[in-house]
Amino acid sequence: MRKEPFTIGDFVHVYNRGNRNMPIVYDESDKWRFLKILRYFNDEYAPVQIFRQLTFVQKFDFCKPFEWPKDWPPHKPLVKILTYHLAPNHFHLLLKEIIPGGVTKFMRKLGVGFTNYMNIKYQEIGKIFQGSYKSRTIKDERYLQYLDTYIQVLNPFELYPGGIEQAVKEFDKTFEFAMNYPFCSLSESFKKRKLFIVERDILSEVFPNIELYKKFTYDALLFRNTREILGKLTIEA
Repeated sequence: MRKEPFTIGDFVHVYNRGNRNMPIVYDESDKWRFLKILRYFNDEYAPVQIFRQLTFVQKFDFCKPFEWPKDWPPHKPLVKILTYHLAPNHFHLLLKEIIPGGVTKFMRKLGVGFTNYMNIKYQEIGKIFQGSYKSRTIKDERYLQYLDTYIQVLNPFELYPGGIEQAVKEFDKTFEFAMNYPFCSLSESFKKRKLFIVERDILSEVFPNIELYKKFTYDALLFRNTREILGKLTIEA
């Protein structure tokens, strides 16, 4: 098992992309499976054939909670997931180490579980991801704030027609776009839905309401040094 120099209390930016920059998801069900892995694999309990024990419907609901099965032991998470974003060919996670080796254990479960799912579904063999995940420990609280908005707001903005530049011009509209994008954590961060994936930790104190967070995001877009700050946080493959 890969060992990392993380200690309890560390905030860790984790990133990975598709092997040879290929997609890691192909349709809506793949994307929802990734989110369900974030929810159900973040636990010390590891049942065999975990998804056979869960009931799924084919039509996924943006607001439908990911309930914890009543016949499972009480939830004992490996990490706190503060923020996430899933794109067609990569993902970002902002995690907090809460037990020794928690980040490493969780990322191993995620990588193996999602790779097995995709290989079985698409009758493939081999790697889904481009090697081991990349990680960086975030020590500075201000960087943590920028990273949070980078992952769950600016990444969805890049999917909006016109990208970041257009987002500044139509900020209210594009912020709402990010809020309604199912595969990032923004809506859950501010109680617009409850998937039980995210636990905001210190960020709930820094950004106690969506109005304050929205202003911070807008200021970050206009701040001329934002790209330089995020450049230090972005993990290159």
